[in-house]
Amino acid sequence: MSDLDKIKQLRKSTGAGFKDCNAAIKDSGGDLNKAAEILRVKGISKASKKMSRDAKEGVVALSGDQNKSSVIEVNCETDFVAKNEDFINFVKELSEINNSVNSDINKLNKSIMNNKKTVEENLVSMIAKIGEKITLGRVKTLNHENSKNYFYLHTVVKDNLSKIAVIASINTKEKSEKIDLFGKQLSMHIAASNPISVSPDEINQEILDKEQELVTEELKNSGKPENIAKKISSGKMNKFKEDNSLMTQQWVMEPKKKVKNIIEELGFKDLKIIDFYRIKIGD
Repeated sequence: MSDLDKIKQLRKSTGAGFKDCNAAIKDSGGDLNKAAEILRVKGISKASKKMSRDAKEGVVALSGDQNKSSVIEVNCETDFVAKNEDFINFVKELSEINNSVNSDINKLNKSIMNNKKTVEENLVSMIAKIGEKITLGRVKTLNHENSKNYFYLHTVVKDNLSKIAVIASINTKEKSEKIDLFGKQLSMHIAASNPISVSPDEINQEILDKEQELVTEELKNSGKPENIAKKISSGKMNKFKEDNSLMTQQWVMEPKKKVKNIIEELGFKDLKIIDFYRIKIGD
C-alpha cells in the first residue's frame, strides 16, 4: 500500500486532516495502527488546548416522545460549526443516547456510539477534527407518570436541533384536541416568556433573596419614608413573582388573560401543568 493510500485510509478511519495523517504515517514508519494512536494523542492535546476558549454557540437537541422527552445542549465557538454536518450528526446521535440514559451525564459520557467509541472519545475526536472547543452543556429529561409532554423548537437549525427548546408536561385524564392545541401553545408561550416556575410559591428562595437585595438597593437612596419603601418593596416582589411564574403570566396569544385563566376556560377541572423546561443555547 502506498503512503497516499495509507493517508486516505487513515483519514477515513480517524477523520483527521491530510497534513496530520501524513505526519502520523511518517512518524509511525508506515504502521497504520501506530499512526492512529499518534493522531489520537495529538487529538487529545489539541482538544485540551482549545478547552480554555469560549463556546457560547451551538444547538439544543430534543428527543423522545410524549411520555418521556429529553433535551441536551451542545456548545461550540461559532454558529458556522453549529451548522456543520459532522457536528449535527454527532449531536443527533448524542440526543438519542441522552434520552435513553435519562440525562445522566456520567452514563452519557461513557455510552458507546455507533462507531464503537464512547461519547467522551468521540467528543475529543470532533474537537480535533473541527478545530473548535465543543462541550456538553445542560441536559434534562421529563418523564412524569400520567402526563403528556408537548414541545416547541425555536430557530430550528435542522430537524430536532434548534437554538431554543421547550418541553411542557401536562397531567389530565381527558383526551381532547383542545388540550393538545393548548399544550403546543403553552410550549410556545414558555419559549417567549421564559418563566422561572409553574406557580409563585415554587420560585427558588435564592432567586427571591437575590431579587430582594436588588430591590432594597434600588430603594435605599430614594429618600422615601421607611413604611412607604417597605410597601413599594413588597409590591415589586409580588410583581416579580407574578411576571416570572407560568400560571400568573400574561398569555402570549391573548395578553389580557393569564395562563391560569386560559386553563379555566378550557373546562377540564383535572388539567394541571406538572413541569416544564426551557433551554436557550448559551444562556
